[in-house]
Amino acid sequence: MKNKVERHKRLAVKPGITDMDGFMGTDKRPPAEIIRADDETARKNGFTHKAVAERMAFFQEAGKEGLGEIVAVKPHFEVSCEIARGLLPCPFGEPGLHRKTIVMVRNTRIRKEIIFSDLNIHLIAAHGFYEGKGSPFRLEPDALAEILEAGV
Repeated sequence: MKNKVERHKRLAVKPGITDMDGFMGTDKRPPAEIIRADDETARKNGFTHKAVAERMAFFQEAGKEGLGEIVAVKPHFEVSCEIARGLLPCPFGEPGLHRKTIVMVRNTRIRKEIIFSDLNIHLIAAHGFYEGKGSPFRLEPDALAEILEAGV
């Protein structure tokens, strides 16, 4: 974790050409501090960023089969997936581009839903970054893990 935090201390994740709202929202903390706080939340609640990202990818694949329509995923989920034109780069400067795929997952057992993108999956898997508070695409780690049932 220390290397990941050190690497992110140097990064400026601010609004830019590819994302006018930015990944930081109204959060004034540096990215490393946001990552550290979200990592603490994950550890305290018994899940890992890897488990969350894998679960997100699972639902994304299930949703793609519905071509924009809602797909039932056992035991108690509803998933829809829409792909928009265009690609987004990682704000941390990693090579590669990410599709603009939007996935909605509804957990019918707890009656909660969450929306995320390809880029969210990458940011969580590679950086443990759920975006800053106030960002329109911020995902709260504990809510995401609860809805997707990504616990231990």
